[in-house]
Amino acid sequence: MKKLTLFLLLATMFSLTAAAEEGMWIPMLLEQLNIKKMQDLGLKLTAEDIYSVNHSSLKDAIVQFGGGCTAEIVSPQGLILTNHHCGLGAIQRQSSLQHDYLANGFWALTPEEELPSPGVSVTLLVRMEEVTDKVLAGVGETMNQLQRAELTRKNIEKIEKESVSGTHYEARVRPFFYGNQYYLFISEVFRDVRLAGAPPSNIGKFGGDTDNWVWPRHTGDFSIFRIYANKDNEPADYSPSNIPYKPKNFLPVSLKGYLKDDFTMVFGYPGSTREYLPACAVDLIVNHENPLKIGLRQQRLDIMNSAMEKSRLTRIQYAAKANGIANFWKKMIGESRGIRRIDAIAKKEQQEKAFQEWTTTTPARAARYGGLLTGFSNVYGDYLPLDLSSVYITEAGQGIELVKFISGFRELVRHSMKKPSVQAEIDKSIQTLVKGTRDFYKNYEPSVDNQVMAAMLKEMASGMESRYRPSVFSEIEKKYKNNFVSYTFMIFSKSVFSDSARLIRFLSDYRPSQVKTIVKDPAYVLMNSIYERMENDIVPGTRKYSDRLDSLQRIYMAGLVEMQKGRNLYPDANSTLRVAYGKVDDYTPADAVTYQYYTTLAGVIQKEDSAVYDYRVDARLKKLYEQRDYGRYADRDGTLHVAFTSSNHTTGGNSGSPVLNAEGQLIGINFDRNWEGTLSDLMYDPAQCRNISLDIRYCLFVIDKVAGANRLIREMKIVQP
Repeated sequence: MKKLTLFLLLATMFSLTAAAEEGMWIPMLLEQLNIKKMQDLGLKLTAEDIYSVNHSSLKDAIVQFGGGCTAEIVSPQGLILTNHHCGLGAIQRQSSLQHDYLANGFWALTPEEELPSPGVSVTLLVRMEEVTDKVLAGVGETMNQLQRAELTRKNIEKIEKESVSGTHYEARVRPFFYGNQYYLFISEVFRDVRLAGAPPSNIGKFGGDTDNWVWPRHTGDFSIFRIYANKDNEPADYSPSNIPYKPKNFLPVSLKGYLKDDFTMVFGYPGSTREYLPACAVDLIVNHENPLKIGLRQQRLDIMNSAMEKSRLTRIQYAAKANGIANFWKKMIGESRGIRRIDAIAKKEQQEKAFQEWTTTTPARAARYGGLLTGFSNVYGDYLPLDLSSVYITEAGQGIELVKFISGFRELVRHSMKKPSVQAEIDKSIQTLVKGTRDFYKNYEPSVDNQVMAAMLKEMASGMESRYRPSVFSEIEKKYKNNFVSYTFMIFSKSVFSDSARLIRFLSDYRPSQVKTIVKDPAYVLMNSIYERMENDIVPGTRKYSDRLDSLQRIYMAGLVEMQKGRNLYPDANSTLRVAYGKVDDYTPADAVTYQYYTTLAGVIQKEDSAVYDYRVDARLKKLYEQRDYGRYADRDGTLHVAFTSSNHTTGGNSGSPVLNAEGQLIGINFDRNWEGTLSDLMYDPAQCRNISLDIRYCLFVIDKVAGANRLIREMKIVQP
């Protein structure tokens, strides 16, 4: 009877977690794990066509863009496509009232017009290799987590150093399955990346935050950059003498479109998922962390959005900031709803019941895995107050722009207080700070941050446990009776940091003896109190709990792998190159509601509302719609498709990833997930989880017919129907 019970529990567990389209798979293991299933679904390529170190393959056309997105190479001259929201920061930094590329778009009609984008880089994978044995060399079962971490750190440093010695490559070793496996990634990092094109925001951000994470979607979410290299085709810092990069491979672009159930593959750099957490961890995220983060971000967004509605300059300054805040804010709302909708915590508990039963089948399993679930429950319970205090510090305290900016002055304070001080160190700090001050205030509106500061400090005072509250709150209570508006008014009235011209004058004549002016400045006092609490209490406490949880999670993961031996498991996303596969598909979000799998330009016109910024339609786009002038980009049904949904398992970092058809041709650019499917970072629901992609034909239509930048399309290899 006991064996029968275990069998039924395991069967339930497998049925809960197994789905044909689920997973973010390691490219070098496709031949071993996935290729037959992919080909059964319609793929016409081999595993070597997708990932190879011996000849060019699809992986040579995929880059990590800026560290947080993906892009794809689409021409032999290093032209890359990514999302508009991925390039938004670079576009915003190039914008001004005179050249508002956010509102009006930007198109380089000649190579000379392409704009350098300081701070933007792309990373191209050369090869990957499993190095588990090397990383874990010398690691013993009796080691505690700190000892293990220190030894693996040293082993990793050695592996990374030796693997790229004498080359221009960069190396990093990343853990998989919570430290049960390790892989080495050898890459080239290109630092000269130039903006070649971007649609106006009323195309590239159409629907704005209102439509974000929502289907149906009508956003032309793309931007175009180009990789530049030196004369040897190797990475180099920006130079006018650099030339377009010549890739080993680039993606052909298909005008053939797609039909429901067609095979799709997403190739990119997904950021982070947590599919194997225990139920108590999911409970902490969904019922404690997310509600707090959502509320704090909502307040900041309300303040910013109100200001942007009143001022065009403020909109330019805060568009990228508000987008960054809103993106995760809305995702958390959808994630929490999705987890509750499918009762994911209860399903996790069922899985844990199966696991606990399995641990009792042998003494060895009982000894190694038997106490894990109780350990998880105890640690997460103890960790909760500290965890929420950390959220208050990062979301509220460090969410105040001035606080985060002033934290950069701590280095100058340290150099100035040295006995004796070193003038060269001080001069270097001042040079960095002067540049940083100019960059910061270019996109800063004090009246906005004033309101944010008052609101966030009030939330910290009322929500944080007193033992974790920054010490400055004692002064605010005594001197200002917790009137945060008055306290904030004082800071912006008296602080040298509240005015850029005054601050630059102060830095220009700065001497070490003036360090007291900084240290006693009320804005610096506020910042320092927040950061000291974080560094002295929150971070050490969090690290203590994290070490315990990391150890438990690593052993738990090993147990799950052992228990499900013979079943393919995919590792959580960790910003390394992955393949996800599925099919073009619709879905049913609610009773009697079914969404078709694509949207058209007609939907853009239907949403038009000139009174709402997010729904203003570009005049040139509307004229082309009225004339039905779609050129060769129309679908076989005569409409112009804008976006489509498919069942690929994606997450943050997949933004900008290519969506490929069965022949490995580009049919779309991934840019979002549906709101009902945002739970997929914690648990994948095959009925609801859909990735949202820009139809590549709409992208080309905008470049060609709206912008008249056909020179960019002429570089590409276009596959006709």
